[in-house]
Amino acid sequence: MPKIVDAGARRLEIADAVFRVIRRDGVDQASLRAVAAEAGLVIGSVRHYFATHDEMIVFAVRTLADRVTARIAERAERIFAGTPDRLEATVRLLAELLPHDETRAAEAEVWLAFTVAARTRPELAAEAERVHEGTRALTRRCLAEADALGSLRPGLNLALEAERLAALLDGLTLGGVTQPGRLPPRLARDVLRRQLESLRA
Repeated sequence: MPKIVDAGARRLEIADAVFRVIRRDGVDQASLRAVAAEAGLVIGSVRHYFATHDEMIVFAVRTLADRVTARIAERAERIFAGTPDRLEATVRLLAELLPHDETRAAEAEVWLAFTVAARTRPELAAEAERVHEGTRALTRRCLAEADALGSLRPGLNLALEAERLAALLDGLTLGGVTQPGRLPPRLARDVLRRQLESLRA
């Protein structure tokens, strides 16, 4: 009998191969042939699931964004459930976006490579914008909920502070990937915590 292959699972396997190639060699090297070799497949098998190179890359970007979004949503439920220290819980939640362990470092490295590539590759621009906006939606929500609880200083411009917090996360991610010796995970979390403390009532 012919082997039955789960198409969804195989597409995710190929996306993971895309991530490994990009992390090791960069976006420009993530060709159909290179990804097929990384996944242990023949190039025809990859073409069976992705008609074009662009389709494969866009699917990989979307997969990465969906994984991070799902993890943050799941973590938010547990982090904020009955915690007495909302500030520390917020630090823990936002730190999910920082390269503080192997999984998150790999995600951050690949994401930064995608972001740079999106400047000159229109097919990646929409996904890059979706993640950019997702980070800002998260910071807006964290600050709006804290403000509703009376935890923030009165008179803050929440839209501006949410953008500033998101920009800080972007910078900490970049620093953590490009200069991990200068910006280790604990220091990155301390910087994030200090920023949130500066907004407290």
